[in-house]
Amino acid sequence: MIQKTLLRDFSRSLNSFWSTKSNIGILQIQTEILSGLTVSLALVPEAIAFAFVAGVTPMVGLYAAFIVGLITAVFGGRPGMISGATGALAVVMVSLVATHGVEYLFATVVLMGLLQFGAGVMRLGKFIRMVPHPVMLGFVNGLAVVIFLAQLEQFKISSGDGQHIWMAGEMLWVTLALVASTMGLIWLTPKVSRAIPAPLVAIFVVAAVVIVFDLNIPRVGDLASVAGGLPEFHIPIIPFTFEAFLIILPYSLILALIGLIESLLTLNLVGEITGKRGGASQECLAQGTANIVTGFFGGMGGCAMIGQSMINVNSGGRTRISGICAALFLLSFILYGSFIIELIPLAALVGVMFMVVIGTFAWNSLRLLFVVPRADALVIILVTVVTVLEDLAIAVIVGVIVSALVYAWNAASRIHAVVRPSITEKGARVYEIEGPLFFGSAVSFTELFVPSNDPDTVILDFMKSRVVDQSALQAIEAIAEKYEMLGKRVLLRHLSIECHRLLNKSGQLTLKNNDDPDYELAVDYNVRIGRFSGAH
Repeated sequence: MIQKTLLRDFSRSLNSFWSTKSNIGILQIQTEILSGLTVSLALVPEAIAFAFVAGVTPMVGLYAAFIVGLITAVFGGRPGMISGATGALAVVMVSLVATHGVEYLFATVVLMGLLQFGAGVMRLGKFIRMVPHPVMLGFVNGLAVVIFLAQLEQFKISSGDGQHIWMAGEMLWVTLALVASTMGLIWLTPKVSRAIPAPLVAIFVVAAVVIVFDLNIPRVGDLASVAGGLPEFHIPIIPFTFEAFLIILPYSLILALIGLIESLLTLNLVGEITGKRGGASQECLAQGTANIVTGFFGGMGGCAMIGQSMINVNSGGRTRISGICAALFLLSFILYGSFIIELIPLAALVGVMFMVVIGTFAWNSLRLLFVVPRADALVIILVTVVTVLEDLAIAVIVGVIVSALVYAWNAASRIHAVVRPSITEKGARVYEIEGPLFFGSAVSFTELFVPSNDPDTVILDFMKSRVVDQSALQAIEAIAEKYEMLGKRVLLRHLSIECHRLLNKSGQLTLKNNDDPDYELAVDYNVRIGRFSGAH
């Protein structure tokens, strides 16, 4: 079964790639290639910066960006998505590298990939549907803020003693002017022509100005050298012991979780823009495969990058070609073009990322804060703040938990009963239960009844209700016991198929009559609930 699933996903990826290749025209291919080039230029400083954050050499970040980007571009669940080394993963890796060294990091990345691959095999990606829309809004807003704050580091320069200080004077003003010029060109270029992606035009124009006039501002080469060779296969050098496994396991679990959450939320975001759906479990498989390979080839691992994905989509990248080209361009920079890439001013790339921030932030959510229910507004703000202060995984988990609690509270508050005399049972009283009966509403359910004031026969009609869990069963049993102690009987009516299956499964309900499983015809049940016996 698993083999068939994997083969089907692999076949879908290949079919998607080849059908894409055959169905698009020359102009679209040109757009895809240029979009990939634009993304690759933006990947370089990000990969270097995140490598520094993780405490590893720049090439470890660049190799991860190339390998993860290439594999997910070919086999991922959403064409147009870009993956690579990310800051969300780097901040988790730094303590592992500082304590145990880079070899433990490579082993951790391999195990991380295995966990992600396993999540794909078990089809866990579908659970991303459980993320509510307010959490998605908080996610994109928080990530936009994180991207913005990350760019501020590019306004620092080395002081010569290993420290970094903020720019000042002429250098600061020139850098700000170039950032603004880049943003202006990105905004203006589409109004003139869409033949070349606007970010690429802006980068080339600003880079040309800086090189021609030899402006004294930071460039990519000031971060680190981009030159290197092909990544080589390398088995992580760690002791193959249970103690070593216990060291890398917690980091692998956290990294796998963060990587999948960020990747699947980015998949949803790109899907909303491109009009595509599905592919969550396939993305898990691709991310897992990419990280397994990356760990064996000296990379720091990675996941989907919302900033670069937005650059790609906004530049016209809609197929797998753009992602593949981005990875191949990045490799070519490492092998042959480092001397050119190192001349690009950081101000141009900062301007590109600032435009990504503007395009990523859900500005309409500011208006929605005053329109949507207060609980949803709270979730949007909470997820945004936690994303900025902590990390994406914690923010999403917190948002989902809060949303679930709010839903449970609202559902619990809907439980009530309409009380009326019975038509079929002379002298009986009917409680028409409305609303779901579950752990959140069980207490409110029991408070609906005053057994001492009821007649000898009470009918609980569940036509407009559902018995959901064990707490609901316990609530029904508690009510039955109260009436039994007073010598009164309780009848249950209109239980759905799901309800009486749950009661039967618990061993608390014995049916003497069965209803129609297809049409759920109304019947009365002879029941035995705990010590209680009743008749219809």
